[in-house]
Amino acid sequence: MAIPIPKMMQAVVVYGPHDYRLEERTVPKVGPGEVLVKVLATGICASDVKTFHGLRVWGSSEIPPYIEAPVTAGHEFIGEVVALGEGAAEKYDLAVGDMAVSEQIIPCWRCRYCRRGQYWMCQQHDIYGFKRDRAEGAWAQYMKYPANALNYRVPKEIRPELAATIEPLACAIHAVERADIQLGDVVVIAGMGAIGLFMLQVARMKGPGLLVAIDLKSHRLELARRLGADVVINPSTEDPVEKVLDMTDQYGCDVYIEASGAGAAVPQGLKMIRKLGTFVEFSVHSGPIAVDWSIIGDVKELNIHGAHLSPYAYPKAIRYLKEGRVNADLIVTHKLSLEDYHKGIELVHEGNESVKVVLIPSS
Repeated sequence: MAIPIPKMMQAVVVYGPHDYRLEERTVPKVGPGEVLVKVLATGICASDVKTFHGLRVWGSSEIPPYIEAPVTAGHEFIGEVVALGEGAAEKYDLAVGDMAVSEQIIPCWRCRYCRRGQYWMCQQHDIYGFKRDRAEGAWAQYMKYPANALNYRVPKEIRPELAATIEPLACAIHAVERADIQLGDVVVIAGMGAIGLFMLQVARMKGPGLLVAIDLKSHRLELARRLGADVVINPSTEDPVEKVLDMTDQYGCDVYIEASGAGAAVPQGLKMIRKLGTFVEFSVHSGPIAVDWSIIGDVKELNIHGAHLSPYAYPKAIRYLKEGRVNADLIVTHKLSLEDYHKGIELVHEGNESVKVVLIPSS
């Protein structure tokens, strides 16, 4: 059954640092292989806050800019299918009225990485909310999933505000998989934002011997306890390195996952991790971080892994939410209207009350 689609919609458009505007824009048209969705919920990510404040994604001497303004913001989302281009229903097993999510990267399928199945490192690297025309984002009433996208049907028993966390949960799954946690390992996760709290829950599935959470916010550490942390550490009141070494007979943790984006968390991890341990760097930092590389090689011979996006993790994320194996209810702390996006950005930036802020576009 056809769903009425308006000609115009409201969208939050990025023009530059501190220059986000709620505008009226034309609802996208779908072509072959494309999917049009009505956005039911869309999250505000820490990277959205960094973009707003002009950090990192606009480019530096080390990293070229990868945002193309003006572009509609938003890469965490869930939508209701309202139109399907030719072949899209069969390709994605979707029908009008379904809830559907799309992976945050839209692969080109032509570059070396895409041809090898490493699509999350696509050379073109079109990510929703960052690339004008090719990957317009979800801070809008409607959005289009392009023909190259990876789309999945989402069970309707998952509430939209929770389904909007599929992307950060999938990122957490990938980072934990990169950590290669073994039974009985002492695992430390630094940063108890939404993704860190999801990492905590996924890491628990791996059977660690001790699961440690680090954060500067007491309310986030309390959430970490409720979601499976054995030990929580606040660096403002105690020394995380000393405490982890004391708990491990001075050897250090087996695995350290950095999910805070705080520069100090990197050398902290290098100090507390044992020889031959595994360090996973997930965060987007606001600038370069200097460390003593001799620790990585000569002193400890560490395994250093990066973690980017969420390859092959969306089906797992959807299943974990559906089955209740991961708790997102405690993580989604605020639901705001699209018009309140500035308030949402500020809530995430301050982090004193919020964990995950979700925008609900008006109909």
